[in-house]
Amino acid sequence: MIHGLFDTTIQALDKALELRSQKLQVISSNIANAETPGYAPIRMDFEKSLQEAVSGPESGQVRTHQNHMPAAGGKDLSDFRASFHRDYDRSGIGDRNSVSIEQEMVDLSENQIRYEAAIQMLNKKFSMLKLVIQERT
Repeated sequence: MIHGLFDTTIQALDKALELRSQKLQVISSNIANAETPGYAPIRMDFEKSLQEAVSGPESGQVRTHQNHMPAAGGKDLSDFRASFHRDYDRSGIGDRNSVSIEQEMVDLSENQIRYEAAIQMLNKKFSMLKLVIQERT
């Protein structure tokens, strides 16, 4: 984790990339078990709670005057974890495997698009930092 070195945005993007990689493994596992009788696919949720973790208060510090500087540093997201649950088949029909290849492929595509978007945003942030560093030297 890169806590302390960069701002909250970079830390959030770093954590999002880590979680998106983990979600890829979960989706891949679901696809690999599409024919396994009784298999319940795993669902990984983190988007909303990560957004809430990032947008919450920075620390216990409070700006008491408009001329005061905001608290320095970003949030430590190193302890942030995704939540997991199984999506059990409740139909009672067939082999009780509730994997939908179509849904997994949609999830896979969405995850890939969001992963690439996070990479692009991270590259943009680093490009801006590089520009600032070059202008200061």
